[in-house]
Amino acid sequence: MTRSRSAVAIALAGALVLTACGANEPPSGASQAQATRGGTLRILSDGQTQNFDPAKSSNLAITSLGLVHRRLTAWHNKPGEQAKVVPDLADVGKTDDGGKTWTFTLQEGLKFSDGSPITAADVKWGVERSFAPAFSGGLGYHKQLIEGGADYRGPFEGAELKGIQTPDDRTIEFTLVRPYGDWPWVVSTPAFAPVPKGKGAEADYSEHPVTSGPYQLAKYQKGVEARLTRNPHWSTDVDKVRAGLPDEVVFQLGQDASVISQRLVADSGDDKFAFGSSFVSPAQLAQLANNPSAKQRLVTSKSGALAYLAFNTGKAPLDNPKVRQAFQYAVDKTSYQIASAGNAELAGDVATTLITEGIAGRGKFDLYPTQPTGDPGKARELLAEAGFPDGLPELDFVVSKSNNYPDKAQSVQASLARAGIRTTIHTLDSDAYTSETTGDTATFDLTLSSWQPDFPSANANIQPLFASSEIGGGGYNLSRYRNADVDRQIGEAQAAVDPAEAGRKWAELDKRILQDSPVVPLIYTRNSFLRGSKVANLFIADFPAYPNYLQVGVTP
Repeated sequence: MTRSRSAVAIALAGALVLTACGANEPPSGASQAQATRGGTLRILSDGQTQNFDPAKSSNLAITSLGLVHRRLTAWHNKPGEQAKVVPDLADVGKTDDGGKTWTFTLQEGLKFSDGSPITAADVKWGVERSFAPAFSGGLGYHKQLIEGGADYRGPFEGAELKGIQTPDDRTIEFTLVRPYGDWPWVVSTPAFAPVPKGKGAEADYSEHPVTSGPYQLAKYQKGVEARLTRNPHWSTDVDKVRAGLPDEVVFQLGQDASVISQRLVADSGDDKFAFGSSFVSPAQLAQLANNPSAKQRLVTSKSGALAYLAFNTGKAPLDNPKVRQAFQYAVDKTSYQIASAGNAELAGDVATTLITEGIAGRGKFDLYPTQPTGDPGKARELLAEAGFPDGLPELDFVVSKSNNYPDKAQSVQASLARAGIRTTIHTLDSDAYTSETTGDTATFDLTLSSWQPDFPSANANIQPLFASSEIGGGGYNLSRYRNADVDRQIGEAQAAVDPAEAGRKWAELDKRILQDSPVVPLIYTRNSFLRGSKVANLFIADFPAYPNYLQVGVTP
């Protein structure tokens, strides 16, 4: 799905690890202390706001929103184990017609933070609310899938969404426009959190939500803090996904990212009970190299987002597949690693596939085998075969100012030049970059980006980046890639209910798309996070490359 119309995935260029080896092994020393019930956990954020409105959220199921809002399903998420969908408010759903109709049964005894019962009607209301234009901006994989969703405008004018039925208080049924095997994953996204029927019409609902998770919002001050206290009506008896260990969770907002790292390195006072929500930067990682105390409090992902070079395939000469294949050999991926984080080990492994690590169905292959430093001779040979013996006309290479992209672009530019491919780099601020790359028209030739799926399925890797429906209109098919056969195969893979069958289909699509070479996979990025010495059970599973907030606690 697209960013504006639906998915807002974690499209951040990753960074970084102090050491790849043992990144998610059980930590040593003070980090092995057992988390206990009680205390205050502090999360240091460089953001000015913290959004607790599920309709407006693009939050992963394991991060901040999951502390206050449950969904129909959740994620099993532990290091060394493949992510899988598990029950949350309801079971994981069943379908009797090949994936077009899905039925979920809620647990008994569920309550909101105000003590009222959570019913299927409240879940339906929460989903319907996400369709209202005033509450747009959150993940929206469901909006084009639920029957009647294409034209639905929300519940506040009295209309109901016909594709959702609630025959009783514990049963909710979804009728989709087509079979969709990943629906149990989709209902783990924020919009499937319950909102008491009839509530949530006000624009500032995020500042006083009625919650279903372990915590409720006790205080909110933009740019300062969001303070969560215990929801007295939540219990581990009915929630096996969230540990709910701290008595309070405090988001300290508006903190400078570099200052956050400095505070956590110093590890004094309340910061002992804190962790940073943003990545530790390459420069900060280098500073930690000679600080053993801080190094043991660094938590690093095994892998992460796919960083890639995208071509505007709708524009000559990049509309020629052989020209695009030349780039597969021209790019020096080692140079990109160094530009990303100082060296190859810090940046993340070289990528040769589109499906990221930790996702079911991912296969290992390399259609364009070469040294990580590239093969300029092979690239020139392919360009000559495509009718460009003297190289290509100068290309417009557009990048965002954020996430060190200008430096990364220069590394790619240098390796392309060795193959006779000349480029001019244009750096744009965030809004201008998004408009240029995801708008309805695009004049650029090349761009750099990265992508981490919104849920643990190859569907969320492939469809947003390569389905023709995601071109323009805020869609994230930056390469403007159109292939009717690939669109058909995406639909077939999405319709597969059996995970093994779906995995095979997605793996085939991975190879099929790379044969057309709409992008060059560069690296699977790594993310590092720093914690205070009293924070316990802060881990990063194989997917996603973010800590599981729902399991974190503190020690006395």
